[in-house]
Formats: sequence, C-alpha cells, structure tokens
Amino acid sequence: MKDKIKLGLKKRITKLINYFMKGLLVALPIAITYSILKSVVVWLDTLIDFGIPAIGFFIVIVSIILLGYIGTSIITEPLFALFDDVLSRIPFVKIIYTSVKDLMEAFVGEKKKFNHPVLVEMSPGLFKPGFITQTDLTNLNLPGMAAVYFPHSYAFSGNLFIVEKEKVKPFDGNSTEVMKFIVSGGVTEIEL
Repeated sequence: MKDKIKLGLKKRITKLINYFMKGLLVALPIAITYSILKSVVVWLDTLIDFGIPAIGFFIVIVSIILLGYIGTSIITEPLFALFDDVLSRIPFVKIIYTSVKDLMEAFVGEKKKFNHPVLVEMSPGLFKPGFITQTDLTNLNLPGMAAVYFPHSYAFSGNLFIVEKEKVKPFDGNSTEVMKFIVSGGVTEIEL
C-alpha cells in the first residue's frame, strides 16, 4: 500500500514538474522580451525627463523619426554630408563614428551587408553559417580570399574571418531567416 502511495505521489510530482517546465517555456521568452523592451523604454525616457512616464520615450522616438526624415530630404542632405565628413576626419572619433555608422548601415542602411548567407567549411564535414561582407580582398593583398562575418548565437556580436573562397558555399534562404537561425543557436527553423 505504501509503495502505491509513493508511486502515485511520484507521478503527480513528475507531472507538476513537467507542467512547470512547459510553463517556463511559455513565460520566459515573454518575460525576457518584456524586460528588455521595458529597459529600453525606461532608458529612452530618462534621456528627456518630464516627470510623466513614457513622455520622454515618445519625444526621443519622434525626434529620431524627424531626424531620419530631415536627413533624407534634399535640403539637409549636404549638411549631413558635411557633418559626416567632419566626424570622419577627427582622429579617434573617426574610428568610433565610422565603425558604428558602417555597422548600422550593414543592418538597416541602403548598403545592407548581411544579405549573402553562406556556409564555410571549417574542417571536413564541419560547416559554419555566416554572411559574406566582401567577396574580393585583393586590395588587402589577399587574392582568392573573402571576408565572412559569423554572428554569435544568443548575442549581438560576432567574428570576422578571412576565408579561402573555395571553402565558401551559398546558404539558401532569406538572409533575415538565416540570421535568426544563427542567433537562436539553430533552434529557429528556416523557411525557404
């Protein structure tokens, strides 16, 4: 009789643990997404503090949209080009400014760089997904080589490798889907 009670109790505890784990699978992504978004909103809200929650956030967002609109208009384009040229000539500032600008343009600019997904053979039978950023490195005295960016899984960083072109194979798929596949550690399914 005691064994039956122990077995029944063990089954119920196992079921509760399974329900808890499934609940975590539902709740954790929502909680983490909410937490990150809340942190961004609070941070942006503190940039311009009016004492009313979220007003600073909306002012910052609207200001950025207006800057984007003004930046694309014909009247101010020469001013932004001049400002860009000045920042690109100041030592030390140049390194930071041009690196950040190039990275932003690679993701959202007109010169998107991460739109050629590839697989690179690291060793026989071992392939790593990445994105071609430059197909010809002859100007760096590296003929036959290509620059491939490998994003890290679960992070907003990555590594740049110089790879022999023969080791690079096209990776079929939408570049956004491939990026999600890599960043998720291969968990997200790619829809071709």
